[in-house]
Amino acid sequence: MRGTARVIQAAANAGARCLVVASSIGVYAPGPKDPRVDEAWPATGIPTSTYSIHKAMIERQLDRAEERRPEIRTVRLRPALIFQRASATEQRRLFAGPFVPGALLRVGRLPVLPDVEGLRFQAVHAADVADAYRRAITDPRAVGAYNVAADPVLDVPTIARARHARTVRLPRGVARRALTAAYKAHLHPSEPSWLDLALETPLIDSSRIRAELGWKPRHSAIQAIDELLDGVADGAGGATPPLLDDSLARRLRELAGGVGTRAPGIPRRAD
Repeated sequence: MRGTARVIQAAANAGARCLVVASSIGVYAPGPKDPRVDEAWPATGIPTSTYSIHKAMIERQLDRAEERRPEIRTVRLRPALIFQRASATEQRRLFAGPFVPGALLRVGRLPVLPDVEGLRFQAVHAADVADAYRRAITDPRAVGAYNVAADPVLDVPTIARARHARTVRLPRGVARRALTAAYKAHLHPSEPSWLDLALETPLIDSSRIRAELGWKPRHSAIQAIDELLDGVADGAGGATPPLLDDSLARRLRELAGGVGTRAPGIPRRAD
């Protein structure tokens, strides 16, 4: 939170005329999967998700900054899940952990995917998000919040068909308990609250950014997630330390660091 406050102050001190902020679809309060919601939906977060509540708190800081500094054009982009090949290993590390063999995600190799009841979500390619930021920065008409998502809406059966896999249906409660047990046993890196976020976040309508800024994704949501999964299968990464490609040595370091643990001094959440 202090970081956001410092960025806002630095922008004011520098005489910036525009501040474009990376928010998230996760800022929204629980909502429907149909119909889709626009930017007026309450941005109060999912109560059980630390990530979501933090995003909501940051937007409250922006509300106050806009009131105090109306001369700064403030834009908030609220993208869906962002995928690209270069982030494959990082996202595998954050949301799957070291025990998932990457090769299993190749097309035709994955035997079955768990289809959690009610799980539907949206995605967008990183290159298309970059284009949204470019438009937000350079177009003086851009102000306020913009949803950013590509079609189609994704669910597990859709992904399974693309990967030539079968699905097995899981009730929400069973999935939540299984993820909680895996997290507490240090077998999975993600807090169970991430499942709450996926299940309760509404689907978003990106009509505003399309109409006002002329944004149009060049990649479909299926193309974006296929690129990510192929990247995980290949152990792909990027040039920066967080994005480094996969290797046995790095997986061993993940294990040594404690799967599902936080940085020193930050307690694990009790779910």
